[in-house]
Parts: sequence; structure tokens; C-alpha cells
Amino acid sequence: MREDRRLRRRNETVQEILDTAIEVMGEEGVAALSLAEVARRVGMRPPSLYQYFPSKLAIYDALFERGTRQMVEVLDPYLPRLAEDPRRAIAAGQEATIAWVVANPVLAQLLYWRPVPGFEPSPQAFGPAVRQLEVLGEALRAAVDAGQLAPAAASEEGVALFTVLMSGVISQQLSNEPSAPAGKGRFTRLTPKALDMFFRYYAAEKGEPDE
Repeated sequence: MREDRRLRRRNETVQEILDTAIEVMGEEGVAALSLAEVARRVGMRPPSLYQYFPSKLAIYDALFERGTRQMVEVLDPYLPRLAEDPRRAIAAGQEATIAWVVANPVLAQLLYWRPVPGFEPSPQAFGPAVRQLEVLGEALRAAVDAGQLAPAAASEEGVALFTVLMSGVISQQLSNEPSAPAGKGRFTRLTPKALDMFFRYYAAEKGEPDE
């Protein structure tokens, strides 16, 4: 029980450090994270912080993993809807993704940009991002199987094009109107139109789209 309490306290401290790091990055910029400032805000000396994270890059890595895990959690509720109407489920899942991005701009920058020189997520941190792409592929294949999209929509190129369209919306929103509410921003409002462009290009009745 004593070990369990110690582990629980450690986990709570880790989450507090990460929450504080997000707070600092939100004020100073993602690449301007100061471990000394994080330590000051959580009430510990900088050397003590290294007992939890050996480097600044380790904090970025933990935050990247937090963000990718949250993104997968956002999409999970829409997977059962694929059996009913894949296209509608894809659209709803993407709207939820945009809402998460608007609510978590610091984590979104880590996921969608590369704002920190020298930072590359570890395989563990990147694992949920791979799952996110797998979920997208499953959703597009479900739409193909339902006759809503052409087979090419679920190809490697189709998945890549989908991410380009949605990442473009996200990047423009983060760059120009980061504080605008989801669905109200000049660029996030274009999400349905961007999805419609994808769906029309890969419309089932057209078969394989022209190169």
C-alpha cells in the first residue's frame, strides 16, 4: 500500500509537471519551454524536476504522447457509427478532432507542426498517432464497403490526401485564429467543405479518380 501511494503521488506530480509545461508554453511559445520556470511553478527546485524528466525533450515527448492518446480517445466513440453511416461518422469524428485542436492549441502544435528544433517523438509517443491513421484507414474502408466512396479513397494516397486537407485546415486555424471557438473560426468553418471535396473526388460512381 505504501508503494501504491508513492507511485500515485509520483504520477500526480508527473501530470502536474506536464500541465504546468503546457501552461508555460501557452504563454511563452512551444519552443520556449523553461524547465526552471516549470519547477518554480510546481514548487520544486530545478534539479528535483530531473527526477521525473531527464531533459526538456523528455517533457515534449510525454506531451506528444498525451496529445496523440487524447486524439485517439476523441475518435473512439465514432467507430461504432461506421456500421450505420461511415461517411457521416467520418465527418462527425473530424468535427470532434477540430474541436479538440481548438481546445488544446499547445498540444496540437506539437502534433501537427515541428516547433521544437531537434525534437522527434519516440516510438512509444508516436504509437497512438499510428493508431489514429489506422482508425482513419478503417473508416475510409468502411465507406468504400458501404458504396459511399471509390476504393482509391482507402488507399495510401487517399489517406494521405485526407490528412493533407484536414491538417491544412488545422494549421491555418492555429496560425491565424488560435483563439476562435471550434466551428466559428474562418478556417475551421471550412471543414465540411474540405470533407465534401474529398468525398466528391473519391465518389463511388466515378470509380478510380483520374491521375
